[in-house]
Amino acid sequence: MQFIDEARIIVKAGDGGNGCINFRHEKYVPKGGPDGGNGGDGGDVIIQATKHMNTLLDFKYKKFFRAKNGEHGRGKKQEGKSGEDLIIKVPCGTVIRDAHRKKVIGDLTHDGDKLIVARGGKGGRGNAEFATSTNQAPRYAEEGTKGEERELILELKLLSDVGLVGFPNAGKSTLISVISAAKPKIADYPFTTLVPNLGVVRYDVGKSFVVADIPGLIEGAHEGRGLGIQFLRHIERTRVLVFLIDALSENHKRDFEILYNELRAYKSTLLRKKKIVTISKIDTVDDKAKKYLKALKFGRGIPTLLLSSVSGEGIQELLKTLWKILSHDLDESS
Repeated sequence: MQFIDEARIIVKAGDGGNGCINFRHEKYVPKGGPDGGNGGDGGDVIIQATKHMNTLLDFKYKKFFRAKNGEHGRGKKQEGKSGEDLIIKVPCGTVIRDAHRKKVIGDLTHDGDKLIVARGGKGGRGNAEFATSTNQAPRYAEEGTKGEERELILELKLLSDVGLVGFPNAGKSTLISVISAAKPKIADYPFTTLVPNLGVVRYDVGKSFVVADIPGLIEGAHEGRGLGIQFLRHIERTRVLVFLIDALSENHKRDFEILYNELRAYKSTLLRKKKIVTISKIDTVDDKAKKYLKALKFGRGIPTLLLSSVSGEGIQELLKTLWKILSHDLDESS
């Protein structure tokens, strides 16, 4: 399935129905009074998050959404039926922006979260509503008001506990395929991963967390180079960042600095998250190189772990470290 994480749509709420101008016409009542009913309200447009969607692909083909209009009022003081609300389903983690003001108007993170994005027009009053002691036969009624119309930008940010960050071909896809049930495309060339992958890691009975494999960054990604910034947004909701550095790199610290600076240039608040540096593919180096890599320091409080997704070395240590951080965060928030 194609992954789409941004869409632009137009929504139109229903118009209110017009009030009715009508007079009673009954036998033996030659001058019946006004009995025009009120118009019904227009339907709202509501956006609702659902856990059963994971992409905005549906909005690639349908761009305009409209709720039902309210019905017009009728004689005998019959009110018009209100228009049905229109509910638009989106994946959990969808941010909704006003396309013109660029302002965030909603952030739907949980299953069932709802937001009214366009309110229906009000139904107009029928002439029966305007009857007074001095005007017993009003020959006018109100028109219903127009429903709101607006253009929106839908932006999906994946909901995950851990984000894997690294250069193309650093081993992120292989790692997520080993520690979870996710089956990303894996090959030995850059930009194999063209879409984010989510994997659920079952650490122990009743203990699980979600890992996101973010397509590889390169220097200048925040300016649009490589795959650009289109996937950096998916790191924003993660609680832990795992930097993957290839064991065969010519300069491991330089690689980390480039990745670190790309995140800072995109959004500096990302660097407040807990961080782990993992040296991947250690099955490709000898014991002397492993000893050197284990001693590398990438910043205060940032642990350095060695692992191989091929041999399995270091995998359990990584999962144990991640769970320790995540469970500690849960204890603090409870």
